[in-house]
Amino acid sequence: MRAVRLHADGLRVEEIERPVPGEGDVVVRVHAAAITRGELDWPAERLPAIPSYELSGVVVETGEEVYALTPFDRDGVAADYAVVPAAVLAAKPARLSHVQAAALPMGGLSAWQGLFEHGLLERGQRVIVTGASGGVGHLAIQLARHVGAQVVDDGPADLVFDTAGGALPAGRRVVTIAAEARGATYFIVEPNREQLVELARLADAGELEAEVDSTFPLEAAEEAFHRVAARGKRGKVVLNVESGLTDL
Repeated sequence: MRAVRLHADGLRVEEIERPVPGEGDVVVRVHAAAITRGELDWPAERLPAIPSYELSGVVVETGEEVYALTPFDRDGVAADYAVVPAAVLAAKPARLSHVQAAALPMGGLSAWQGLFEHGLLERGQRVIVTGASGGVGHLAIQLARHVGAQVVDDGPADLVFDTAGGALPAGRRVVTIAAEARGATYFIVEPNREQLVELARLADAGELEAEVDSTFPLEAAEEAFHRVAARGKRGKVVLNVESGLTDL
């Protein structure tokens, strides 16, 4: 199978053996894999490594269409096939294409966990979202409005959800995914099947839209990562793995 692998000297698309699942794992035929700014720095201690931790695809054994945010401490999913813990998989939103579905997990879960788990946002409260046009921010705006919160541009605010970094406005509670800051709760998003189920429900109801900036074939992964770091990007950059799939 084809896989994008990060080596000390850069990215390469290589032919490797199809992965073998361990206990609790399933093999997913990857149709689309989204990528994230800075993620090539994450697996520095375990090269060569496969990047990308957001997928939409089909479980080989059952044919079920699924999507997921996969664990960060193992190989990613920028490949024709990926071994994924069954516990993190959720049914793909039926209304979305595989490319659109792959653009949702990290941003959607980051927004959900930042607003509701860490930010304790409730109906009627005022919330400021920094980086509101970014990959997490635009989803946080939609989710905050969905629960009846007031999205505002300046204080006073019950919650500041920081997705961009830099100087933070004042708020009763401050939650950030950008950088650890004094007085703010910093967190790293975690895979969560139950939350993906709810995000899929909202997407299928037309109440949640994840923007896709651009798509690239697997062979153009290096170009795709350049796009992730470019100015003016809006939404997720997605590898359209399905465009090069063959029956193996």
